[in-house]
This record gives sequence, C-alpha cells and structure tokens, in this order.
Amino acid sequence: MSLVRLNIKGISYSQTQNGAYALILSEVDGDRKLPIVIGAFEAQSIAIALEKEIKPPRPLTHDLFKNFSDRFDIVVKQVIIHKLVDGVFYSSLICERDKIEEIIDARTSDAIALALRFNAPIFTYKNILDKAGIYLKVNPKKDDEDEDNILIDEMVAEEIESRSEEGLQVKTLDELNKLLEKAVADEDYEAAARIRDEISKRN
Repeated sequence: MSLVRLNIKGISYSQTQNGAYALILSEVDGDRKLPIVIGAFEAQSIAIALEKEIKPPRPLTHDLFKNFSDRFDIVVKQVIIHKLVDGVFYSSLICERDKIEEIIDARTSDAIALALRFNAPIFTYKNILDKAGIYLKVNPKKDDEDEDNILIDEMVAEEIESRSEEGLQVKTLDELNKLLEKAVADEDYEAAARIRDEISKRN
C-alpha cells in the first residue's frame, strides 16, 4: 500500500464545536486536503511548534516527551496515519533507538504535535486519502506570506467538520453509545466529544 506525504496547511477554530479546532493536512504532490478535528490543547501545542518564535515558559506535554526522548536517544523518524474508522483517524509513531525501530500507537493530534518537534515527516496511505481527502478552495491571498498563515477561513472549517461527522450520522443511538464507550475506554477524547455531540443532537 503506497504512502502519501502530508504537510500541515493550517488550523482553524471550530465555530460549531466548542473548544474544538480543525487541522488541515495537505497532500505534498497533489491538491487534496485531509481534515482532522482536534482538541484545544493539541491545537495550541501544534500552533506553538509551527510558530518557532513562541516559547512557553514551561515545557508542554509534547515538549516534555521530546526532552525525554532526547535524553534517552529516542528519535521519532516518521508519523503514519494508518487507519480511518467512523471519522476517527488512527496513527503510529515510528521510533528508533540504538538502530532498533519500534512502532507506538498514538492519537493523530499528539502524533502530529510530536512530528513537528522531531522534524519528522507525516504520511498516510493512499486509500485513506482517497476516502477522506477533500478539495478545498481556501480564500486566495495576495502574497505568499499570507497564504502560509496558520488560520484558515471559517467557511473551510465548517466544511471540514461536516465531513468529519458524516460517519456518525448514519449510526443508530445504540451504535453511537457503544462507540462512545469504546472511545472513552481508548482515551480518544476527541472522538468521544464528537460522538457525544451527535447523541445530544438526537435527544
């Protein structure tokens, strides 16, 4: 299965989901975007890593992980978004220590926050991009500096959110409650929040 490299295109605050953000990953050799809804903490951590000039007074959790890894000679070589189930993306960190590779399961938002700190490339499989990739027309900017701005148009964010919730809308309440239990058990709180919101709409 072929891998497709992704870059971070931007982050936008969600207008409909309180405390949620939309992260847009862009296909390196193509026009498709991969939208992912993430939590506020992870969005802040990713934004800080993107803006090199911002230095928090104390290490954030992802900075702590990076410092810990540096101390023990562990390197994150790449991040792979390897699975998409019911609108939830699953990722792996490919790590190396003493020339031995290990694969570690991670939430996609955490994996991307760490990829930025390790300057590690981000990949997904072609079939995931075929399934979840979308073509977005971001508002044209006059210069390149504006085009690379972290914030993406609010209309784009709304389109992203509608795509991320498609898988939940066809589920029954029983199925949603089971998914909610599993998301909480897996500590996937981003997915749990989206499922809870869908359940609330129906009650």
